[in-house]
Order: sequence, then C-alpha cells, then structure tokens
Amino acid sequence: MKDRPDLVVIGGPTGVGKTAVAVALAARVPLEVISADSRQVYRGMDAATGKPTAAERAAVAHHLIDVVDPDDRYQAARFRTDAEALVGAIRARGRLPVVVGGTGLYIRALLRGLDPAPPADLGFRRELATVAAREGGAALHARLAGEAPALARRLHPNDRVRVVRALEIVRAGGAAGAARTRWARADGPYAVAYFGLTLERAALARRLRARAAAFVAAGLPAEVAGLLARGYAPALPALGSMGYREFVQVAQGRLGPEEALRRMQRDTVRYAKRQWTWFRREPGVTWIDVEAAGGPAGVARRIEADLRERGVLV
Repeated sequence: MKDRPDLVVIGGPTGVGKTAVAVALAARVPLEVISADSRQVYRGMDAATGKPTAAERAAVAHHLIDVVDPDDRYQAARFRTDAEALVGAIRARGRLPVVVGGTGLYIRALLRGLDPAPPADLGFRRELATVAAREGGAALHARLAGEAPALARRLHPNDRVRVVRALEIVRAGGAAGAARTRWARADGPYAVAYFGLTLERAALARRLRARAAAFVAAGLPAEVAGLLARGYAPALPALGSMGYREFVQVAQGRLGPEEALRRMQRDTVRYAKRQWTWFRREPGVTWIDVEAAGGPAGVARRIEADLRERGVLV
C-alpha cells in the first residue's frame, strides 16, 4: 500500500490541448477527469470557456463543469473541497483521478492547501464594483498600486478578480505579501504525477487568436446578451472574464464588436503567458511539447509510459 494515493495533473496554458490529451489518455487508461478551470464551473457560459464537447464528455467523465450559476462564488478553497471528495470517489470506482485545467491556483490548492485569508467583504466588493463601473477596471489596479505596489506589479490591470481580492486582503490589514496564496505545507496528501503541456509561443498565439474568433462566431455576443437579459450584473466576476467583459461592453453600446474581438485576442495571449509563468514555477512538472510529441495521441502515449514507469499503472 502506498502512503499517499496517486493523482495525475495535466496543466498548461489555455488552448494548448489539455482536454484533447485527457480524452486520448482515457482511451488507454481507465480514468475520470476533474476539471480545474475557474470559468467552466459556470452554467450558461459556454461560448467562450472552452468546455469539453458532448463527444468528449461521452468519451470520459468530466467533473466540476456546470456546477454553479454565474452569480455564485466559486473559489480555490471550494474547488479543493469538491475535488478532494471526487478523488476519493473516483478511486473507489477503480479509476485514476486526473486533474485537467489551466487554473493554477485551483491545482495548487488541491495539492498543497491554502493559507487562511480574510473572508470576503461583500460591502467592500460592491464599493469596488461601483468604482470599476464608473472609472474602469484600471482604477482598481491604480488603487492597489498606491497601497501595495509590489503586489500590483504581479497582477495584470485587467485581472479584476485578483485585484479586488488583493485590495480586500490589504484592507483587512494583511501584509501585501500575504495576498499571494502560499502552500500550507511542503508535502501534500497525494503522490502527484504532474504534466505540463506546451507549444511554441507563436504557434499558440495564432491558435488562441483563431480560437477567440471562433468563439465569437459560435455565438458569444448572443450568449452575453442572454445572460444580461436574465438579470446577471455586468460587474459579476464571471462576466469580468476574458471575452465576456468585452462583449458586455458591446451589449452596452460602449464597444464595437471588431474592437471587442481584438481586445479578447490580445488579452487571451497575455493570459496564456501568465499561465506559463505560473506553471513554470511549480515543482516537479514534466513538460511535454504537444507538437513535438505528435499531437494529443502522442502526448497520451508519453504520459501513459511515464505513469507505468512510476508504478502508477501496472
């Protein structure tokens, strides 16, 4: 008996092909997927979140997709609780739990835990949402730069969710450094096989720009208009994510669709760069270039061979 249960993680930047690799691996290994994606949790947000297709979900079970409404809060601590329960249930079914996604904070929370942090201050968040609606999201980042400049330099001005959380923690009296989630312990509860997927940067950027255009063509503007018509507030964190925030402004008549797409493409490429930086700092990641490995099927073969060598598979 191993001291710690096996857990496989497949991470990497958006658009690199993580879901396709997981589906290819599922054809070789009995597994179930735990999605680690902070946007795919939202019901009704389908056009620009890259959720697995119906065929992909039929090929392998995917968990933690479409679990909350856009006005619900879903954070790293909740993901950890949900994912821990799923790991046990998947193992009890005799299958291998595989965490797949690009939200590095969620993955770290599961593997290492999170330090305690001040609870959400809903009144303060409403105040910040009002400021953002009146002056733009950059005003929040400027405020953070005045209060905690070192922390502000680590956050993109458009990353409103984390900027708001940083302002909240600084306001609560925590040191600026405490606004960064840290590992609670050096060694987590799982025996982790961690794989990071990568592509040549220019190739991924081209793929992401084409993917954003495809999301728009597939109905993103109509989906955003429908969400607003159902009463979801534009200031919700879910609607502040890439693609949605731009087309909220289109729906409000504040931005043209061509400029919205251009900003969406630009910010998606920037986000992928930040994801790379995050995952590169994680220890114990085995990096695999998707194209060099021969695409998703080739990556799946590499992962399977690695897992057999580690004794995860017999």
